[in-house]
Amino acid sequence: MNLDVNTLFLVTIYVEAILGLLLLFAWAQNMAIRAVAWWGFAHLIRAASIVLFGMYGSAPDFITIDLANSLLFTAFAITWTGARVFDGRPVEPVYLVTGAVLWLLVSRLPALTDAIEARSLIASGIITTYTWLTAWEFWRGRKEQLVSRWPAIFMLFAHGALFLLRTPMVAMLPFSMTADKMFGSVWLTVLSFEALLFTISIAFILLAMAKERTELRHRTAAMVDPLTGIANRRAFLHDAAEMAKRHIANPRPAAVMLVDLDHFKTINDRFGHAIGDRVLEVFTATATKTIRPSDLIGRIGGEEFAAVLYDIKSVEAVAVAERMRETFAHVAQSVDGRPVNATVSIGVVHCDGDVLDIAELLSQADHALYFAKENGRNRVEVASLEMMLKRNDDAMGPLAGPDQIQASAA
Repeated sequence: MNLDVNTLFLVTIYVEAILGLLLLFAWAQNMAIRAVAWWGFAHLIRAASIVLFGMYGSAPDFITIDLANSLLFTAFAITWTGARVFDGRPVEPVYLVTGAVLWLLVSRLPALTDAIEARSLIASGIITTYTWLTAWEFWRGRKEQLVSRWPAIFMLFAHGALFLLRTPMVAMLPFSMTADKMFGSVWLTVLSFEALLFTISIAFILLAMAKERTELRHRTAAMVDPLTGIANRRAFLHDAAEMAKRHIANPRPAAVMLVDLDHFKTINDRFGHAIGDRVLEVFTATATKTIRPSDLIGRIGGEEFAAVLYDIKSVEAVAVAERMRETFAHVAQSVDGRPVNATVSIGVVHCDGDVLDIAELLSQADHALYFAKENGRNRVEVASLEMMLKRNDDAMGPLAGPDQIQASAA
């Protein structure tokens, strides 16, 4: 089969149209990711532009060159807009048509009417600009852990560079309409084939990005507390268990904190659940700023939080807990204009052994939290053996005498 430029044009039209419809179908299955719809329409518009290019010689140049290029530039602009929408940035309507309008204005200039190489270079520059802008948008959103984002950035940058260089590269080739005609035709075929491979590859990569984000959000929803944005109980215990495994290979001193908001039910009753939720958010913001990025924190109950501080001395852990308590008491005096005066009680336990038993440490921190509550709240207590023995004795209680039985019956 002779894979000439005309054959590639025809194949590219079908491929662009099919990919556009495929992306629109994928968007219809999950309309939450609107960027997929933008990318689908971009492929369909690109297919329309190629149809107009293919009519060269049988239709006016304004349709087969000027209008066809305008649609092509708009398609790349829509792809760039889709990248902005994908990462939550606003649509820029003006820039959607900037390339097309610029081309129509420039192509009307008398000096460029017959300057084919200059017009080709301008067209390539517009396409490269939109392609690199798309790569830049994906680069800006790289904090989101999407593996498929990186091949998209690479391919967009490489394709834009090739588009920018194709005009000077063709100009440097020893091309003539006689002896080297075959070589020029082969070069144009290679460029057209690269464009076809790019449009197929980028469509599937963009679709993979959308699918990967959906899966990531589902995993996040299962592991993140929706109100505070930190780990829920399941995620916290999972991450703490992973930390305990790493601790076996490289034991370091660690501390576990158990935090409970004081009189939280009263806050909800007095000010409403909306203010109660805001108090939880305020505490979360305070706590995450107090601990280090390498430490773990999670919401393990309604108003109960836990944290694991790794590679930290006992004195330092208590200082962190005190700073957390004091800072929260200060910032939570007034929440959304309401005199809430919220405080927290914190139980701390330190471990410098070879085994990091998270369940046992949480239990000991719970003993310390109990005494923080018993001793007046808004305080930090450090777990000790005497403390646990005393609580066990309190739980057992003395044997009830006759007077106590009568008083209890009354």
